[in-house]
Amino acid sequence: MSVEVLQSGLSTTVQDMGRFGHQQHGVIVSGAMDTLALRLANRLVGNPENDAALEITLLGPKLKFYEDQLIAICGGTFAPMIDGKPVPSWRPVWVKGGCVLEFGQAKKGCRAYISFAGGIDVPQVLGSRSTYLRAGIGGYKGRPLKKGDHLQMNQPNDNSMQLIGLLANKRDRIPFVAADWYIGETMLPSYEKSTVRVIRGPQFDQFSQESRRAFFEQEFQITPQSDRMGYRLSGSRLDLEQPLELLSEAVTAGTIQVPSDGQPIILMADRQTTGGYPKLGFVASVDLPILAQRKPGTTIRFKEISLMEAQQEMMKVEGMIKTFSRGIDLITRNATRS
Repeated sequence: MSVEVLQSGLSTTVQDMGRFGHQQHGVIVSGAMDTLALRLANRLVGNPENDAALEITLLGPKLKFYEDQLIAICGGTFAPMIDGKPVPSWRPVWVKGGCVLEFGQAKKGCRAYISFAGGIDVPQVLGSRSTYLRAGIGGYKGRPLKKGDHLQMNQPNDNSMQLIGLLANKRDRIPFVAADWYIGETMLPSYEKSTVRVIRGPQFDQFSQESRRAFFEQEFQITPQSDRMGYRLSGSRLDLEQPLELLSEAVTAGTIQVPSDGQPIILMADRQTTGGYPKLGFVASVDLPILAQRKPGTTIRFKEISLMEAQQEMMKVEGMIKTFSRGIDLITRNATRS
């Protein structure tokens, strides 16, 4: 199964959940910015959650399908169309061979994920198919997609084949068939939400009282210099009570570092493995998808949350994913019996 790139979009890359287990050697994790959207997109087509999919950013690609294919589109709203007909997101979609899928500019959020039954067939590099652009490794030749590229898909598994059977049996002359069931908005984070929850970092108390108050009371703008490595923010200057020298130590997604200019940086998917700037806080993992969908130029606010509260919120999300996965399994089992 193959897909041709007719137009690349602004930055379309192959991503999975990331490259783990190599940070001690200086190899970054990378992976999808919005891991929740990626996981759900894969589950919608019967794939394991870590299968490789496409991450599109701000302006989507134009893709031609050479064979019938089961896909799902999750994440931000890009007004996708297949052969000129609007196609719904957050559900399985059976696309006929010869059809063209295209996207516009992001209307809500700034990233979306396209999963394909079987997953994208690109070589694994250090256990992951994710693209790391700065090093030119992983994904499709270590770079964003460009016009003329051809993506190959792995053979769909049994779950995917059952879902394909459900939709393919209903097809007629229209270019695609979308499932009549989907993931509802009540189960998903709001990509228009501007408040992200934060756990205090190890150097929080060493910032001035005025800076600590401003951090939680003032808005910060995501600057155009932001990228997959980190979001650079602009707002109230955040200063330490007194100069502080720190040894570099491990960092993670959502780490909020404050360099000497007093403007915070939130580390994202392509973050470095260590950092030596004071760490004011950590974005709760449950809110990283919200942050990943904020566009440059928009603002965010921070709200404090305890570690226990953050864990409880994450458990709710994981429970939702498990419930949804059981629903998919039930659909495929019922399809087998019928």
